[in-house]
Amino acid sequence: MTRVLVLDHGSGNLRSVCRAVSAAGATVVLGSASADAARADALVLPGVGAFDACMRGLVSVGGDDLVREHLAAERPLLGICVGHQMLFQRGIEHGIDAEGLGILEGVVERVPAKRLPHMGWNTVSAAADTQLFRGVEGQYFYFVHTYGVLVRGDRTGVSTCRHENAQIVAAVEHGCVSSTQFHPEKSGFAGHELLVNWLRTRRSKLG
Repeated sequence: MTRVLVLDHGSGNLRSVCRAVSAAGATVVLGSASADAARADALVLPGVGAFDACMRGLVSVGGDDLVREHLAAERPLLGICVGHQMLFQRGIEHGIDAEGLGILEGVVERVPAKRLPHMGWNTVSAAADTQLFRGVEGQYFYFVHTYGVLVRGDRTGVSTCRHENAQIVAAVEHGCVSSTQFHPEKSGFAGHELLVNWLRTRRSKLG
């Protein structure tokens, strides 16, 4: 069974994420120690709240280095909500321009829409050759965010959603990195199946 570390940096629906990943078929550990990470087959990076605050919390527990070391070893990672956002280059929120992990290209910014936050159920247009969304294409997932990465340039491995006239990066599949702007742990059957897909595809990559 795949051993998954849910990275505790002081932010995120930690218990809900742990329960959801466990229900999808993994052995789950909640922690932030490098020893926990070294024994983990895969890593989940959650996050809720402001981009800058989450990045500071991540750095304070050495989570930024842990994430980079994990990916350097070509082990799978799943980012969720602000955990997804922190994988990008920068986040501009409440007038603060904060540096992200820089693993994915893009900037987190305020979604150009009248109705914010973008909260509730929305469909996702899955990327071509997606693995995450197999069997749940066209299903609804649960979003809660005011800031996000807008769709620009190359869309390879990028799944999108639309809120009013804004097209937002809803999920990314890039090498060992998967991430979702929405909350799979709050998305019922569709979210459960997405996590099962993640574990299944990541397990195959782990051999």
